[in-house]
Amino acid sequence: MTQTGEGYTPMVQQYMEIKKQHEDKLLFYRLGDFYELFFGDAITASRELNLTLTQRAGNTKHPIPMCGVPFHSVDGYLAKLIKKGYRIAICDQMEDPKKAVGIVKREVTKILTPGTVLSDAVLDDEHNQYLAAVSIGDGRAVLGLADVSTGEASWYEASGPYWEDLLMDQIYRMQPAELVLAPDEQLPERFTQELSQKLPQCMVNRFQKDQGIDDFARHFGTEGKAYAEPLVRDTIELMLQYIHVNVKSDLAQLNRLTEITTDRTMVLDATAIRNLELVRNMKDGTKKGTLLDILDYTATAMGARLMRQWIESPLYDAARITSRQQAVGTLVGDSRLRTELGEALKKITDLERILSRIEVGSANARDMASLRTALLAVPDLKRLLAPYRKGLLAKLSSRIDSHDAVLDELRRGIVDDPPFTVREGGMIRKGYNAELDELHDIAENNNAWMQDFELRIKEETGIKNLKVGFNKVFGYYIEVSKGQVSQVPDSFIRKQTLVNGERYIVPELKTFENKILSAKEKIQQLEYYLFNEIRNCVRDELVTIQDTARAIGELDAIYSLAMAAFKGNYVCPRLSDKGEIIIKDGRHPVVEKLLERELFVPNDVHLNGTDERLIILTGPNMAGKSTYMRQVALLVLMTQMGSFLPCREAVITPVDRIFTRVGASDDLATGQSTFMVEMNEVANILKNATSRSLIILDEVGRGTSTYDGMSIARAVVEYINEKIKAKTLFATHYHELIELEDLFDGIKNYSIAVKEKGNDVVFLRRIVPGGTDRSYGIHVAKLAGLPKKVLDRADELLEEYAAEAPLSHKGTHHAEIPKQAEQDEAQGSLFGDTIRDTLMGLDIMTMTPLEAMNTLYQLAEEAKREGGKLS
Repeated sequence: MTQTGEGYTPMVQQYMEIKKQHEDKLLFYRLGDFYELFFGDAITASRELNLTLTQRAGNTKHPIPMCGVPFHSVDGYLAKLIKKGYRIAICDQMEDPKKAVGIVKREVTKILTPGTVLSDAVLDDEHNQYLAAVSIGDGRAVLGLADVSTGEASWYEASGPYWEDLLMDQIYRMQPAELVLAPDEQLPERFTQELSQKLPQCMVNRFQKDQGIDDFARHFGTEGKAYAEPLVRDTIELMLQYIHVNVKSDLAQLNRLTEITTDRTMVLDATAIRNLELVRNMKDGTKKGTLLDILDYTATAMGARLMRQWIESPLYDAARITSRQQAVGTLVGDSRLRTELGEALKKITDLERILSRIEVGSANARDMASLRTALLAVPDLKRLLAPYRKGLLAKLSSRIDSHDAVLDELRRGIVDDPPFTVREGGMIRKGYNAELDELHDIAENNNAWMQDFELRIKEETGIKNLKVGFNKVFGYYIEVSKGQVSQVPDSFIRKQTLVNGERYIVPELKTFENKILSAKEKIQQLEYYLFNEIRNCVRDELVTIQDTARAIGELDAIYSLAMAAFKGNYVCPRLSDKGEIIIKDGRHPVVEKLLERELFVPNDVHLNGTDERLIILTGPNMAGKSTYMRQVALLVLMTQMGSFLPCREAVITPVDRIFTRVGASDDLATGQSTFMVEMNEVANILKNATSRSLIILDEVGRGTSTYDGMSIARAVVEYINEKIKAKTLFATHYHELIELEDLFDGIKNYSIAVKEKGNDVVFLRRIVPGGTDRSYGIHVAKLAGLPKKVLDRADELLEEYAAEAPLSHKGTHHAEIPKQAEQDEAQGSLFGDTIRDTLMGLDIMTMTPLEAMNTLYQLAEEAKREGGKLS
């Protein structure tokens, strides 16, 4: 409901005028020591923050709903609201209320949105907090990205017939917290659906930029490809202006713009990032059980964020990969260096985000102390890297500066344990400023004066039990007991009557009080001034300190890979330009860490671009096919990060992309079935893969009828092998596909080794040459505890299917089962395709009792839907 100012107090009218400019935000209005919210904002905030909703007597007709939070603890409340998707305007007092004439002047000093926030209460140390901007052109789109909290800025152009897919993949990889668009920008409907489905937490806002402002040139100059391309320039300009309006700062930390290209990095689409569980697991979206979880031994926040970027954007350039490998190898081979480097890195605070807060003016003295702590550790880093004269470690050392002048200012100026607030003093070290020291002497040495004054007054008046004291209400006073009141001289001015006495003041005591209070107020003012001077000193060196921070982050990421290699007994893969992927005794980096009671079974892989470029992998479900394929993909990806590998040896040619299609489920958000999701993923692979790609395909075609699925699977295999010629791992239950090895060059069969002992089967989890035509599904069903009658009938049916003969069952009439697939599906059987395939694919050896019960329940429900009867 829109409110008018009629009948309200001047303060409420001021609030309403400010609120008119920020109708789409929650307005936090500074009132003394609190931030207050009124009207509808108060109702919203009280609900979302569980605050008590009260009322203010705004006028006689309409009391005003209100709630508030203390100013010193506001960050926690703001964080909760931002994470819930609210935008917030902070309205501060722009003058001292004690000195204000009339109503206190107030202004909105900053606007908080998910993509522009700088508060530690909102930010995650290990994640970048990106703001994104998108502009659509003719058959292309430009994505702008900025992390205000770290100073990173980049752009990406998606073009060609599949630009929508490329743009969505890049957005998914970067996981922006907020997306800003021009008011008239129209995103494709499919893109909008995917965005809301894949990134539901991303807030989308519209913003009209000012055509007369050239923020691009001020931040990044006018040279280079980005400024010359109007669509790129407009996108970055839109993003920068949006940041300026919200953060209200010059944003000097945004001083370098990089292009995200695909010629120097591997491309990973959203499906691959999700299926390979690189940084988020598919169970609860956390880091646990991901590749990041295994490789992240970083000691700094900058390193942690960079490690995530390296995993999601592996290198493609062999020279850069080799450079990282050499640096990692140096640390792996020198335990002393590795240990001491780790200890030094642990002392480095989050320099990037501290610098950003300094630039926008929100840094406090604790930030300055943290910066000092980090800079004090830099000489140790320089000392440890000094022996290295070439290679990546030498380059990083040259970029890491000790910043002696800034450090000296911080050491002399900021106390060891400063307070959180910057307006109440206690920040500046004694000896830094002579005037401040003098004021402290006046404020802190008042006890001696009071003792002298008390002795003198006692002598002058003869009142021996007279006392001089202080409280916050009445200030300094002279207290006299009831029995001595008659001796009080006329010059004493009565201030307060007590039960047992009276309190007085005299002009000399009042003068002293004013002097003390004035000194304290001047201390606060002078300390704040000196703090800003120190902050400006740091700001002058912001760009160089920023480069030091980035170099330390890169050094930390190298250290992390070295620690993972050392702890995991990894080896350095050799790079090749022959289009091959050869891994001996490879291990899945995540699964081997999660196994507690058994050893991981290592496996080899041999792929090339000629006689063994596509592997058809057959064998029982849950015997290890998916783990093996993911393992190959992860080891290739780790190689291109510059990481060492869990294997005996490896020779790998960098790939331009990794594609995966591993498992699927219905997409309820877009109304797509499991099979449609699967086909969309396969179509994306066939459209975008090249001969330099690695493709992982698991059970293509299983979401439809047997013959349809087998036909699609075979056609896909033939197309990849003959047309694309990408290195491919293709797992399938369609055993008929193993004949393709004899029909096409480049296709090889492999399977999961199985050991049979009478009626028992053991999955050995070894990948061996040759295909298999057995799934052992009924054996798995037996282990799952299905009734013997069901298992016996399944054996009968399996034999009859194999013989392509009519089925019969003792005690019942004969049921004709035609040979053709269409008739088979129309007639039906005791088990439908889905149930039979599921049973044949179960691996009871790895199932818990609860999983077995859940699976049996799901099969029973499926049987009911298909109309089958178990008797």
